[in-house]
Amino acid sequence: MIVEETALEGVKIVTPKKFGDERGFFSETHNQSKWDAHGLHYRFVQDNHSLSREVGVIRGLHFQTAPFAQAKLVRVVRGRILDVAVDIRRSSPTFGRHVAVELSAENWRQLIVPIDFAHAFCTVEPDTEVVYKVTNFYSAANDRGLAFDDPDLGVEWPVTPERAILSDKDRRWPRLRDLPDAFD
Repeated sequence: MIVEETALEGVKIVTPKKFGDERGFFSETHNQSKWDAHGLHYRFVQDNHSLSREVGVIRGLHFQTAPFAQAKLVRVVRGRILDVAVDIRRSSPTFGRHVAVELSAENWRQLIVPIDFAHAFCTVEPDTEVVYKVTNFYSAANDRGLAFDDPDLGVEWPVTPERAILSDKDRRWPRLRDLPDAFD
């Protein structure tokens, strides 16, 4: 597997090897011993799978607060997304900055989103399926988010805010400067 650093400490791109032949392919998308050898010491406890039918679906920017904070390993099994991680650590020199990475079934890349980052993705192809592992269980009481269109974040989404397809919950998240629960 190939592990690439990004502009934000802790956010990494992991690309597993694919072995193909006339039947198709095989890939170990997660192997703990290989992860440990690369210094990626995560313990995943839950897998999630989403289907977004339309282009322009934005899910996020989500995170959970302690004691249910989650790191994520995100990958696409069908279609293509722009995946975004935003640093929400108030004491970080990169507070409020983001990384945006294209993930697709074709490029086979995965994104590690650390605990203290907000996460979102936008679908770029119809019928996109995203699978992600998390290091903690979902907790509605600790579920938080940021406004995807916060101009202070400067995320260049592949869809205009007016055309973005969001849940009602995702339309109500506060801007980063109004977020009371950011990590230290």
